[in-house]
Amino acid sequence: MSIPTDLKYTKDHEWVRLEGETAIFGISQHAQEALGDIVFVELPELETKLDAGEAIAVVESVKAVSDVYVPVTGEVIKINELLEETPELVNNDSYGQGWIAKLKVSADMDTSSLMDATAYQAFLDQ
Repeated sequence: MSIPTDLKYTKDHEWVRLEGETAIFGISQHAQEALGDIVFVELPELETKLDAGEAIAVVESVKAVSDVYVPVTGEVIKINELLEETPELVNNDSYGQGWIAKLKVSADMDTSSLMDATAYQAFLDQ
């Protein structure tokens, strides 16, 4: 299983890539494998402001429906509209074209609860 080292991870199996004031996020490969074939992604509304840990999206698979939680505090500035027509991108490329949304992060963003790739792998191995 792939766990890119340039990302941070949550205990709820979301990943986040921090690029200055922007955070791009989605669900991890582990999460999409556990869910199975993704058939629908309910994306957040633009300009929605959320605190880290709040539900931001819903992913529906042939097995289950699962909330996606925002990994950092911020405001939704872009959504991955490709997922509306091709939700399977989450399965096929969870760390690339399967991203869910981009956030403008808050100035006081706290990343202390996020894990690096090594810590996330250890978390999965528990």
